[in-house]
Amino acid sequence: MKELIHLDIESITLSRKSNFMQDYLKQNEDIMKFFEYKPLSNFKERLEYLKQKSFKREELVKVLHKKNEEWGATEESLQNIQRLKDEEALVVIGGQQAGLLSGPTYTVNKVISIIKLARQQEEVLQVPVIPVFWIAGEDHDYEEINHTYLLTEQGMIKHQINQHVQERTPVSDIKMDQALSLKWIDELFLTLEETSYTKDLYKLIQNCLNHSHTYVDFFARFINELFRNEGLVLIDSNDKEVRQLESNYFEEMILKQNEISERIYRSTQLVRQSGYELTIEPELEDAHIFYHLEGERILLVRNDEDLWLGKQNEIELSTKELLQIAKEQPEKLSNNVVTRPLMQDLLFPTLAFVGGWGEISYWSVLKDAFASMDLKMPPIVPRLSFTYVEPKVAKLVERYSLHYEEILSRGVGKERINWISSQEAYPTKFVAEQIKEDIDELHKPLRKIAEDISPNLKELSEANLYFIQEKLDYLLRSIEKEVAKKHKKNLVDFSDVEFSLFPNSQLQERIFNPCYLLNYFGGDFIHKMIGEDISFEQEHYLVFL
Repeated sequence: MKELIHLDIESITLSRKSNFMQDYLKQNEDIMKFFEYKPLSNFKERLEYLKQKSFKREELVKVLHKKNEEWGATEESLQNIQRLKDEEALVVIGGQQAGLLSGPTYTVNKVISIIKLARQQEEVLQVPVIPVFWIAGEDHDYEEINHTYLLTEQGMIKHQINQHVQERTPVSDIKMDQALSLKWIDELFLTLEETSYTKDLYKLIQNCLNHSHTYVDFFARFINELFRNEGLVLIDSNDKEVRQLESNYFEEMILKQNEISERIYRSTQLVRQSGYELTIEPELEDAHIFYHLEGERILLVRNDEDLWLGKQNEIELSTKELLQIAKEQPEKLSNNVVTRPLMQDLLFPTLAFVGGWGEISYWSVLKDAFASMDLKMPPIVPRLSFTYVEPKVAKLVERYSLHYEEILSRGVGKERINWISSQEAYPTKFVAEQIKEDIDELHKPLRKIAEDISPNLKELSEANLYFIQEKLDYLLRSIEKEVAKKHKKNLVDFSDVEFSLFPNSQLQERIFNPCYLLNYFGGDFIHKMIGEDISFEQEHYLVFL
């Protein structure tokens, strides 16, 4: 494969930021009071705290080694797993759902962030720091992971696998339809322009599919291929052997459910009262634990009679029965978005959690919940955020004197209109508006006469004015169409910039699948990104390929 010689990387400030994001970046006290540590300055303090905690290191290493070896992990990853036996070893961790071919590019950006932060802190703290990616295999929203988007000449195209799946089935339990999946891959590659990387990329993906039984397998193998030799360690949170390690932790969560739920509910109210929006809506009766019934995940609530019920009354359990399940059949339980971070820190000596802004937002309500489990919430570090700029797109941005900050905030609509207007010697809009004003003035006496003769004629006279002006607008639109035809190639240029950098009015990393970039630039740019000196203190970067 060809190798990229150089990457140009520039930091950029985005104007579209939530209050939460702005205040967290500034470490404003209004938001930092909901967190245990400042995001980038308390790692030594965290290290000292973790020295006082104990973990099931030997058992965890055994489970991780077995699964990562199954997923084709390299020797670097397997060695990192063994390093977890060291009582001083720590992890930098983050996670995501098992999206097809990684899902949106932010998944790849998150893995890059985890690896980079782990290496930085290992050098600073002089203890082993292992990068760990937590695959949320118990998540059951198949519709969220069964598709991917690729950029084509026609814009962003959605490619979806139409496999029928039982509702609420954990993703790691869904067996992939191999024939349907291979057809999906073939159709996806038909939309990609063939390059010197295409055949190798196709073979890589096909090989990952051939050795995968579930969507989590496929995800894990693909991520392992993208980050070969980088020492990344993967964990499926729905792995039955992982569940065995979590057994006594589930028991503790069940016994402390009232305290956990009350603290989360109270924290949610306090965060909202401080002026921040949240996407979660916890209730006091929420158990924050799922029960797996006949292949489906059932979210539990707890009533005043000390019974644990499915939200649709699918199941009814006493506390004694649920504790027995946690002890003897922990694979029948799983965490929700609130208790998963607690379980994560019970399993791993977590130096830092790396997350996106949505994740950091709901972590803001968890500080007291961690305390209820005798834990301190780890430092929460925003993942690195990148927009990848192709050479042809960079040239168009320069040609039309566009600004990346504005493109990534609101697209190119305004600049497109301004450019077209500047190309014409005829002031059509100005003339049209002037004529409208003149017509309105000339028409006034006629409207007044009509109203004086009969109130019923007032509405007719106003409709008449509207009809005249509408005909004028039609003429203006016809003129603009002719102008657009004349500059069709230029308008396509503006669309290409927007499709590439701000697709669907969102940051590229939230829509793009990395296969588009892998097809044009190969996988070396990912490894080079890991080697670049990139600060976690900057909110966004432009990466010129």
